[in-house]
Amino acid sequence: MSLPSVSVIMAVRNGERFLQQAIESVLSQDYSPIEVLIIDGHSSDRTKEIACSYPQIRYLLQPDQGISNAYNYGVISSQGELIAFLSHDDIWTPKKLSLQVEFLQKHPEVGYVIAQTQYFLEPGCAFPYQSLRADILEKNWILRMMEIVLIRRNVFEKVGLFDPSLSTAEDVDWFARADDEGIQMGVVHQILLHKRIHNQNISIYSEQHHQNLLSALRKSARRKRGRQI
Repeated sequence: MSLPSVSVIMAVRNGERFLQQAIESVLSQDYSPIEVLIIDGHSSDRTKEIACSYPQIRYLLQPDQGISNAYNYGVISSQGELIAFLSHDDIWTPKKLSLQVEFLQKHPEVGYVIAQTQYFLEPGCAFPYQSLRADILEKNWILRMMEIVLIRRNVFEKVGLFDPSLSTAEDVDWFARADDEGIQMGVVHQILLHKRIHNQNISIYSEQHHQNLLSALRKSARRKRGRQI
């Protein structure tokens, strides 16, 4: 039986600082077939140069703005049966895809699968105590976020793409809509993502992030109330 193809979507803007390490973690996966799409939000640094130095990568210039539009453009442009996402500043472990694909093959009722995430602080960066729990570096976490998920393509047909009106928290909104549609989630109980904390994390330092979180949760509550009427 042939293995399902995986599309890896990397949305990036001015990511030269960490991009190469993220790409290498994808290309070092012990799984194939995969395609890697880098969606560049009009970077002004060496992002394009770094991305195009890898012949395995499809480099695409984002036609719109915002992380949601980048993700949507990546999904529409990709061809894989399964879809994964990785930020330019995070790192996958080598078995990230193979273990998650195996899980989905064993559980056809599951629409998407996540796994454990381990956070680490970039050397030379101060820990953002005002935004994150102090013990975040001491534990492994099972969290729903785009960098750790593997999604069946047909799930997007039911849930839809990402809300372009959200500059952050687009993942919270998407997962809430998946819940509202009854999409089942699976978990691989191993560390498959190393997530970097540094001084340019958008979701940590954006004042808009908390407002977007509340907006996503309110929309979910309204959908649930509407179905009960």
